[in-house]
Amino acid sequence: MISVVGPGGVGGLLAGLVRRAGIETVVVARDATARRIATDGLTIESAGYGTFHVDVPTATDVPRGSAAIVTVKGYGLADVLPGLAAARPAEVLTLLNGVSHADLVHAALDGPAGGRVACGSVGVVSARGPDGVIEHRSGSAVVTAHAGTADWEVMRALAAAGVTVHSRGTETEVLWRKLRFLSPMALLTAWTDLPIGAALRADPATTDGVVREVAAVAGAAGVPTSFEDLRADLFAIHPAMTTSLQLDVRRRGPNELDVLGTRIIELGAAHGVDTPYLQRVVDAIGARVDGAGTGSARSL
Repeated sequence: MISVVGPGGVGGLLAGLVRRAGIETVVVARDATARRIATDGLTIESAGYGTFHVDVPTATDVPRGSAAIVTVKGYGLADVLPGLAAARPAEVLTLLNGVSHADLVHAALDGPAGGRVACGSVGVVSARGPDGVIEHRSGSAVVTAHAGTADWEVMRALAAAGVTVHSRGTETEVLWRKLRFLSPMALLTAWTDLPIGAALRADPATTDGVVREVAAVAGAAGVPTSFEDLRADLFAIHPAMTTSLQLDVRRRGPNELDVLGTRIIELGAAHGVDTPYLQRVVDAIGARVDGAGTGSARSL
């Protein structure tokens, strides 16, 4: 059985795909969300997988011994870790943004899951709309985890459901390869409140400063990163792209500024990498939300 913890844009899409593939699946959510999905099911509108509806069992606790995929936001992780540990899952694959959660996940779950715990990444553009419909705007979904996960049940289930899966590299490499790209994209769009194309060009000095500092911190953390390559990758993004951090900051709600900004600054300091541009952008974003949702207790 596959348990998907956190049926938002990403988790709802993955749960719907796995369920549609005929694999036993349960969605784990808070009581109100679990009741809604139990009644209404999951409706997916996907550019790559088509439009479809599935009914899927729901629960408020992870079924004991299941293989779990965790897709909550970073600020919701602390709420689900105790229940995950109590369920003694056969496997746990977390698909959270950032790198700072890895130590927490392994400390809480390595024993109960018998060592089959991996912090991976997901490449997808997907959101749950106000009507509960999952809108999958990108043409695919890509899940990557470390090289030892190739035979895991969760990876086989995702592959059977049509998700592109990769098992390669170390966990640190997997997490940083996404973070080094996502962090400047999210920070610059949230700072300017513009789509990525305009955000990258709004203040060229700040753009280059942020990208250079993220590349330097990634390299110091053990994942060599070229400023030039990272900058080129960012400028290759569709210019109309926005980010969830940008939307969360605009709403002044809980957000992942800590995960995508503050934590990189802290890691830079630990490695002797100065990050003045990152600090300036993070401070400006934090001031805009007036302190709401930026603290560690609430912190993609």
